[in-house]
Amino acid sequence: MAEIHLLSDGKLDAHQFAVLAAAVHPLLDYIHIREKRLSARELLHMTLILLDAGVPAAKLLINDRLDVAMAAGAAGVQLAWNSLPVSAARLAAGASLRLGASVHSLAEILEAGCQGADFCMFGHVFPSVCKPGRKERGLTLLQEAVLTGSVPIIALGGITPDNTPQVLQTGAGGIAVMSGICSAGDPVSAAQAYRNAVRVAAAKGGDQA
Repeated sequence: MAEIHLLSDGKLDAHQFAVLAAAVHPLLDYIHIREKRLSARELLHMTLILLDAGVPAAKLLINDRLDVAMAAGAAGVQLAWNSLPVSAARLAAGASLRLGASVHSLAEILEAGCQGADFCMFGHVFPSVCKPGRKERGLTLLQEAVLTGSVPIIALGGITPDNTPQVLQTGAGGIAVMSGICSAGDPVSAAQAYRNAVRVAAAKGGDQA
C-alpha cells in the first residue's frame, strides 16, 4: 500500500510537534523532522523529544542531517539539493538507513536512483500554501517522474484526502503531507482521512506501488 509521510512545518516547537506526532503516527508510515532553522544539536534534541513521546525510531526520517539520523537511531534521512550527495550518504550509512532524495527534475530522479536512494520526493504537485506563487508541476509531470524513476516516487505539495486517489493513480509510491495535518484543527482526524483515501485508492487499483 502507498506510504503516507508527514513533514514537520517549522511552526510548532519540539514539544508541540512531539504531541502531534505521537497522536498521529499509528496512521502514518514516516514522520520527517524538517526543521531547517535548527542546528544539529537542536535537531538531535527535538528528535529525542519525539522518541520520548513514543514516536517509533523506525518511523523517523531526519531532513538533511545524516549525522543526526545516525546519532538518534532514526530510520533514515531525507536529502535535499544542498545535502550530502546520495552516493556519499549511502557509503557512510551502508544499508542501515533509508535514504530519500528531494528531486525537482527527471534527471535528478535518475541520478538519485543510480546513487542508491530508496525513494524520491517530488513536488510540488498541486498549488501549495507552503510554496506560494510557485507554479505546480501537476499530475502529468508526476506520472513522467514515476515512469522515469527506478525507485518509488513520493508526491508532495497541495495533497488532500480528496485528490490523493488522483495522485496514486499515477503509480506514485506514496504522498507527503505538511499543513494538511500539522495545521488541521484535529490532526488525528486529518491523518485518518488521508489513510482512508489511500485505502480507497488501493481498493480501486489506484495504488500501484
